[in-house]
Amino acid sequence: MALIAALQMASGPQVQANLMEAGRLIKEAAERGASLVVLPETFAMMGAHEIDRVKIAETFGEGPIQTFISQQAKKYGVWIVAGTIPIRSADPSRAYATSILYDAKGNIAARYDKMHLFDVMLSENQEVYTESDTTIAGHTPVVIDTPFGKLGMSVCYDLRFPELYRRLSEQGAQILLVPSAFTEVTGRAHWEPLLRARAIENLCYVVAAAQGGYHVSGRTTYGHSMIVDHWGRVREVLEKGTGVVMADIDLDAQEQTRKTFPVLSHRRPI
Repeated sequence: MALIAALQMASGPQVQANLMEAGRLIKEAAERGASLVVLPETFAMMGAHEIDRVKIAETFGEGPIQTFISQQAKKYGVWIVAGTIPIRSADPSRAYATSILYDAKGNIAARYDKMHLFDVMLSENQEVYTESDTTIAGHTPVVIDTPFGKLGMSVCYDLRFPELYRRLSEQGAQILLVPSAFTEVTGRAHWEPLLRARAIENLCYVVAAAQGGYHVSGRTTYGHSMIVDHWGRVREVLEKGTGVVMADIDLDAQEQTRKTFPVLSHRRPI
């Protein structure tokens, strides 16, 4: 079994302050025995405006945010999922929302660019989000083999698209990663049901690290970082504030369930 941690933050506009907080939480998770640590979406900055993230975008493989996470992975000997980092594109007005997996030596093991972009208006409070104004969508699902299982990578709004997670499970995913920054409104309505549904549908563990608090943009994120097991049970949750959520991932129990309850093999082409 492996011990996996989801970190919850309430990131602000100052990158250095956010990295210090991320470092504190990574240290706590590592000292408590975590092998894999998952940071939330936009952990390095939640600015007053969406374009602020584009201004701090880095070239893939270099830059202060990526260097910091690489150093933390190497320092504590843990694998780290860097929630999302803004990575430069050919369009100077837009960046990729990139989730990067670092191994325990600080090397990049995988890159996933968020595929589904949050372009919505919330009728409850009339908040409008147009993520595509500042973000370029990715196109490729990513599953990566690691010492603690095959990880399927995703980010936040991806959670609403079950076909992505079915593709990940078809590619062998055992653990689904969902770094997020769900709004208070949508989180209250849908966060836990969606996470548990993705776990149940695919008999996968789900590790969801979230933003949880009030941000300078006026946005409030829902929090409730959690780890859900392959049977859809919430193993641990943190409702608000910063902190660490941890749970054991038992791949033997998961495999046994998949054998005795072989729903994945019962699918039929439609």
